Amino acid sequence: MPYELFYWPTIQGRGEYVRLALEDSDTPYRDVARTKSGMKQMMALMEAPRLKTPPFAPPFLRDGKTVIAQAANILFYLGPKIGRAPKAEAARLWVHQLQLTVADFVVEIHDTHHPIASGLYYEDQKREAKARSADFLKARAPKFLGYFEDVLDRSDGHYLAGAKLSYADLSLFQIVEGMRYAFPRHMRKLEKMIPRVVALRDRIGARPRLAAYLASPRRIAFNTSGIFRHYPELDRIS
Repeated sequence: MPYELFYWPTIQGRGEYVRLALEDSDTPYRDVARTKSGMKQMMALMEAPRLKTPPFAPPFLRDGKTVIAQAANILFYLGPKIGRAPKAEAARLWVHQLQLTVADFVVEIHDTHHPIASGLYYEDQKREAKARSADFLKARAPKFLGYFEDVLDRSDGHYLAGAKLSYADLSLFQIVEGMRYAFPRHMRKLEKMIPRVVALRDRIGARPRLAAYLASPRRIAFNTSGIFRHYPELDRIS
């Protein structure tokens, strides 16, 4: 049976980090909520009263009777099985640490357009979003991207964890792609400071299976309902 991935059907969001690993490794899976009656299946599994390990929210993955939630946790489980993480414990934990740092970065990216409450519309918090974005672009984005640049500089290979690609590299690719969509003006400046990260993004984007996925209908387009959102007024801040 293929893995079953459960995530919202119209946004990349946190589910995309799992999709990238599955697609790059050519691992069979079902993107359940994007199938007929898939949303009903997803909600039914989330709310199943007898499920002893209920997910708080998508994404979650079902592998037979095992249900795993949280993108970083899913990748920690999947990585060694699909050849996208080391099997040695110390190296595996290092990749997981990198993925948790990506998760921290994702939260800060999301909060540029929803700094007060996720339940409010962006239009209800535009002034606060401008202030949050200004700090994010000045201090937080360079700090996170600079960290990954430093990790690549210290690496013994072309990837974050050495000579072999891991799911953390694929997630960093997604970060660069999303930042280019959300903040194209500022990313042109930031990319001058992170040449190793940009080179990693280019190597990953050229991988045949991933390139085929990115060009296919399976790759949901960036949009202003996801984590990465392009609001020109947030990208004009100097």
